[in-house]
Amino acid sequence: MNQVSISEFKAKCLGLIEEVHKTRQPLRITRHGKPVAEVVPAGPDRARKFVGAAIGTGTIVGDIEGPIIDWEAMEIYRK
Repeated sequence: MNQVSISEFKAKCLGLIEEVHKTRQPLRITRHGKPVAEVVPAGPDRARKFVGAAIGTGTIVGDIEGPIIDWEAMEIYRK
């Protein structure tokens, strides 16, 4: 895995991201020699999993528009 300092990443961000995209190799970003982040290539599997989770099947139970907190049951709001 390639690594680059955070200051160099800041200066060359767009080019480094394009390199990750082309080579499909992750890039580790360091601050004072310690890893702080990684840039990984995006893949179609990640996008599909997100869409699949958003479009998945499920059952709606109860009122989806009503409040989620029963204000009457909360002691702090009683007068």
